[in-house]
Amino acid sequence: MNETLKKKCRTTGPFVPSYSHPDDAGADLKASEPTIIPAQGKALVSTGLCMELPEGHVGLIWPRSGLAVKHSIDCGAGVIDANYRGEIKVLLFNHSNENFTIKRGDRIAQLLVQKVESINFFAVDNLDKTDRNEGGFGSTGK
Repeated sequence: MNETLKKKCRTTGPFVPSYSHPDDAGADLKASEPTIIPAQGKALVSTGLCMELPEGHVGLIWPRSGLAVKHSIDCGAGVIDANYRGEIKVLLFNHSNENFTIKRGDRIAQLLVQKVESINFFAVDNLDKTDRNEGGFGSTGK
């Protein structure tokens, strides 16, 4: 990404988002305090991080594949608008039958920053036809 993001962190050191590899799309977000996610439950995990995204960009919070595969930990509700200035928190879901402990400094999710385009929506009576039309879930037979 060519843009330099302005970051304002409430914590320092390991809690600033960072990329593990040069070509990674997502920067790791880390927990700023210990949290227990109950079995089959959810928890809102603090990162201690505030940031100022460039205008016309959005921050998207995505799960870490290792947490998902090894521990059944997933995340949700991860849209950070460019005008948001509060602490970034990560909603984590525990799909396993055991409590899961997050330690301070654990990598809990990935932050992807992408450009967005606003669209003007308007109501119409009909949409243009396509080969797919209304074919949705399972419509290709695969």
